[in-house]
Amino acid sequence: MLEEKLEKIKQQLHSQNYKLTPQREATVRVLLENEEDHLSAEDVYLLVKDKAPEIGLATVYRTLELLSELKILHKMNFGDGVARYDLRDDNAAYHHHHLICLNCGTVDEIFEDLLVTAEEKVKNVYNFYITDHRLTFYGICSRCIDKVNVEDFK
Repeated sequence: MLEEKLEKIKQQLHSQNYKLTPQREATVRVLLENEEDHLSAEDVYLLVKDKAPEIGLATVYRTLELLSELKILHKMNFGDGVARYDLRDDNAAYHHHHLICLNCGTVDEIFEDLLVTAEEKVKNVYNFYITDHRLTFYGICSRCIDKVNVEDFK
């Protein structure tokens, strides 16, 4: 499965006249191996460095920016000033949504589209063609809810 996804990304790069260099491949492999996580550039770099110690942080940054520009990655910011990256799923009808715990910092995902009605209204009332959307909820996760006073987070 990983090799199939890697080959697909290689084809996407080639279709835009880019090559899957060894440095880019190492970066993409880290992203594929950690697909459930929302890795920052620094996270990616630390994981890439284990596989290919010769790769520098600037190379990882450039690769992540290129993959974002080519719409292979989603570049996200959860309000903490750190860009994080998610591989796009071309088979998904929409981008998944996130739940961010203000206590432990965990980012959980929602894989159901909660905005179908809102999108339809925006389309019909405002005559606006939507190409993508993001939804992020901030609060206290189920793992922390019994450990904290939720009133402290209001």
